[in-house]
Amino acid sequence: MSKIVVTRSMLFQSSLRKELARSFGATLVILFTIVLTMVLIRTLGAASRGSVNPEEIMLVLGYTVLGYTQTILALALFIAVVSVLSRMYRDSEMIIWFASGRSITAFLAPVLRFAWPILAVIGLMVFLVWPWANQQTANLRERFESRSDLQRIAPGQFQESSSGRRVFFIDKDTSDGIEGRNVFISSIEDDGRETVTTASAGRVETINDRPYLVLEQGQRMERDAQTGQLKISDFMSYGVLIGDSAQQLMEGQSLKARSTWSLIDSWDAASQGELAWRVGVVFSAINLIILGLAATVSNPRAGKSGNLLFTLFAFTVYFNLLNITQRSIATGQTPLLPTLVALHGGVLVLCLLWLAKRHQALSLRDLFIPKRLPQP
Repeated sequence: MSKIVVTRSMLFQSSLRKELARSFGATLVILFTIVLTMVLIRTLGAASRGSVNPEEIMLVLGYTVLGYTQTILALALFIAVVSVLSRMYRDSEMIIWFASGRSITAFLAPVLRFAWPILAVIGLMVFLVWPWANQQTANLRERFESRSDLQRIAPGQFQESSSGRRVFFIDKDTSDGIEGRNVFISSIEDDGRETVTTASAGRVETINDRPYLVLEQGQRMERDAQTGQLKISDFMSYGVLIGDSAQQLMEGQSLKARSTWSLIDSWDAASQGELAWRVGVVFSAINLIILGLAATVSNPRAGKSGNLLFTLFAFTVYFNLLNITQRSIATGQTPLLPTLVALHGGVLVLCLLWLAKRHQALSLRDLFIPKRLPQP
């Protein structure tokens, strides 16, 4: 008798894990395809606007998709649990397992046994790969943005500078892109003055760790936007600042690109907000598994898409709450630990209560209105 029970348990767990593996693999491929397409369109748009080097589109695409991997894995795992249970309900397999002595809580152990390697990968991705991928993407963008404005343009074409406050035109340039001939610059200064500068030649020089465009043999016209007064001057040599220093570029580094250890070391409000988001991704992946077990039911009226719609809705709401708590912690409105406990601990308790209610086959009426004993 004991051998039969063990065999039945092994059959139950192996069949469930195989179903989950097939569903998870198919869902992961579909989600990666969708995200890859969306990121590719966004990256091509950024390259057309001059924010990304066209020659590095594939690198930016790869780093960006790598940064989304933990979210894709969490969603794929959630969809796999819901879709497998939905199919088992629809094909009456759940009735067979329930009749053989299995309850809904018996699915929790094999599902978690299947999911723990994926949860470990999610933790690795969010704590290590996520900041590394963002750092690499930021380095590519900074390297492209820190180029000289002369290098941005092609001969015979008008082109905006990185700040959008200047328009450049050159007739021709050298092969290394450092020097240009017949340079035209139209710019708007911080005080509102409009300037038009022309020069026979221009070259890039680094002075005090900041790039300057040095113009030679030209003319500069200034117009005051308020008074309309014009000022025209000729020059033999004139320098124009065309970028920020390397130190200023590093100071603008995003929190998303900082390592987890640096967030813990700094421990300011903004770092705590980013750290809460990274920890929350792992907790949310665990809670979504339990939510999938507790919420998936057989509803013929809703059709095959009913549970899937609920999955997408629950995932969207949960991650929006995750982003809201991140902002509240980053702005100092709420403390880190109580906020994490309130959000993820509260969701975990609700999911376990929901699972226990289904295990005991209770309804809301049974929870709040006690049953009356039959009168003798």
